[in-house]
Amino acid sequence: MERKNEILAILQKEQRVLVSELSKRYDVTDETIRRDLEKLESEGFVKRTYGGAVLNKNKNVDMPLRIREKTNRDEKQVIAGLVAGLVEEGDRIMLDASSTSLMIAKELKEMNKLTVITNSVEVLIELAGHEGIQVISTGGNLNESSLSLVGNAAQKVLNGYHVDKAIFSCKGIDMKEGMTDSNELDSDIKIAMYNCADTAILAVDSSKFDRVSFVKSMMLKKGDVIVTDRKPSGEWLAFLEEQGVRLVTQG
Repeated sequence: MERKNEILAILQKEQRVLVSELSKRYDVTDETIRRDLEKLESEGFVKRTYGGAVLNKNKNVDMPLRIREKTNRDEKQVIAGLVAGLVEEGDRIMLDASSTSLMIAKELKEMNKLTVITNSVEVLIELAGHEGIQVISTGGNLNESSLSLVGNAAQKVLNGYHVDKAIFSCKGIDMKEGMTDSNELDSDIKIAMYNCADTAILAVDSSKFDRVSFVKSMMLKKGDVIVTDRKPSGEWLAFLEEQGVRLVTQG
């Protein structure tokens, strides 16, 4: 399992792998690597090619959390610090189950008064036992891949609260299609969070701009905040200004 996850992480970064290189890297036979790639293909993550495999860019494929945590890690760390700077003592916030939210949770641990409502198992664990931080779980059905709690039960809990800020990520953001995701259940949770908050904060690394995934989620509206690691194109800057969306980035 660990080797398969490492191969996925390599594919996320390099987009393609070769059987011969992987067999040398892990000191196993070519046939062992081929079986790993066959399994990853059956799970929808890769497409095998002659001598190797390429990452499956199907918009409906959601990478496991353990893999997403390793992708664009430096960029997500920058975003986490910027988002933490927007959270004030006494705030009531919602955090989704994205890998970026887990990094944000790590940045919030030193706060003295904060309420966090989340559907992320990882965020629950990260913030558990920190004095001054009240943590509320949505409950719900466990998505083992994303370690998120989803479904009607989770949405019902969210709808029972009103918060200052909802902080979440998405798989892609597009001027025409808005925010999109690969998973309908996770998207439903984010929509619920969005509707429960005074301010919506979208935390996305710069690779998510101009990307459209499978499930339509929400359109950007006036008062929303986008936090990213670097400034998008001039076209995006003009679009966000026109929409009344605040952009927060480094530099």
